[in-house]
Amino acid sequence: MPKFNSISISGYHIQEAGADAALELAYTLADGKEYIETAIQAGMEIDQFAPRLSFFFGIGMNFYMEIAKLRAARLLWSEIVSKYNPQNIKSKMLRTHCQTSGWSLTEQDPYNNVIRTTIEAMAAVFGGTQSLHTNSFDEAIALPTEFSARIARNTQIILQEETGITNTVDPWGGSYMMESLTQEIAEKAREMIKEIEQAGGMAKAIESGLPKLKIEEAAAAKQARIDRGEDVIVGVNKYKPQVEDEIDVLEIDNMAVLDSQIKNLEKIRNERDEEQVRKCMEDLSIYAKTGKGNALDLAVKATRARCTVGEITYALEQHWGRYNANTKTVSGVYGKAFEKDEDWMSIMNDIKEFEKENGRRPRILIAKMGQDGHDRGAKVVATAYADVGFDVDLAPLFSTPAEVAKQAVENDVHVIGVSSLAAGHKTLIPDLMAELKKLDADDIIIVAGGVIPKQDYDFLYNAGVKGIYGPGTPIPDAARDVIKNIREAIK
Repeated sequence: MPKFNSISISGYHIQEAGADAALELAYTLADGKEYIETAIQAGMEIDQFAPRLSFFFGIGMNFYMEIAKLRAARLLWSEIVSKYNPQNIKSKMLRTHCQTSGWSLTEQDPYNNVIRTTIEAMAAVFGGTQSLHTNSFDEAIALPTEFSARIARNTQIILQEETGITNTVDPWGGSYMMESLTQEIAEKAREMIKEIEQAGGMAKAIESGLPKLKIEEAAAAKQARIDRGEDVIVGVNKYKPQVEDEIDVLEIDNMAVLDSQIKNLEKIRNERDEEQVRKCMEDLSIYAKTGKGNALDLAVKATRARCTVGEITYALEQHWGRYNANTKTVSGVYGKAFEKDEDWMSIMNDIKEFEKENGRRPRILIAKMGQDGHDRGAKVVATAYADVGFDVDLAPLFSTPAEVAKQAVENDVHVIGVSSLAAGHKTLIPDLMAELKKLDADDIIIVAGGVIPKQDYDFLYNAGVKGIYGPGTPIPDAARDVIKNIREAIK
């Protein structure tokens, strides 16, 4: 096989979606095992491809656990690959990239994020990562500026060049605490991998929704502990600053970006050989239908012919279809943590009163629009709102404003909760309001949450948004405000 990394087997998105260290470890390695099985079934030998497999893990704030996770990953991957009788020792080696957590970054007191990223970077290096991405401190507020990106880059350069940390391989080796923690997380992951194998492998497990529900359960439980103050987040639920300092954020003109991309596409389409494009699309379509040929080779040829990613995807989708995620969410996990909380019970009673007055419970559609796949917050909010008594609908990921508006009308919701983490709020939310107006449904109110700079709040309020709940907002506070806004709207 050529010397490129054929696939990056990622656990980062699993952690960001809410998995704890053991879940992330188990599901990432189970993914890797599935890739091995698929390659072998295609006729390849283990040593032909395994040395060039690479991994990608997220690194959170549980310092010792993250080091142990990377140590356990190498142990478990060697065990997994050994069963395929490799002759090349490199087949059993786990090479990994790591990235510090985006989820651990806070909007409140954001300079604390420099410290968080440094601690997470140290855990990755102590754990033996081959490469590292350090996040910028302002990523819970907006896309990073050049200033914040430079601090992030220099964080890892200083660790590499000034500390001597990289001079020792596995510096925690032999520590009783670290060795026992490594064995503990490895054993937990082994049990979870067995559960996946009993489900028929990772592909079948994903189709059943098992990993998704386990991850969402972990995410809901974590958020409940934070909202109750059991898990401390400095500057959010403890040691809050008396005055919040504004920081400079990167402003993105979404319409200018869109116009530029459209012009670039038009230019490419005007200059390319359309006959060659048609032939490439036809070859990909035949491959998708018959399985004959090499998909990567065909996709490379199509790209060289200046076919777009959308065109290549569509050629395959015509025969394969498009995966539709299971929209089922966990229930009871978040609410259980609050079952004796007076404020939580008060919100539940308010919803019961609402139901008596209006003949139905408040209904919310939680939506992610555009190319924003960061849905941890949306899923946690969905399960928490359902636990407190809302009727909750979830829009499919990557929905358009028109699709969200249509679903909201069909489901007769009172409110749409828009989750935005990719700087699209100033474009997508006004577009959604326009689509609702076309359907004579502008009585449906809109609230928003996610990574929205406070400098943009007035823009959204002036556009008609009724509530904005940034990172760190306790879910009970947001739920109470949503009920208040619904009551005001239906007066």
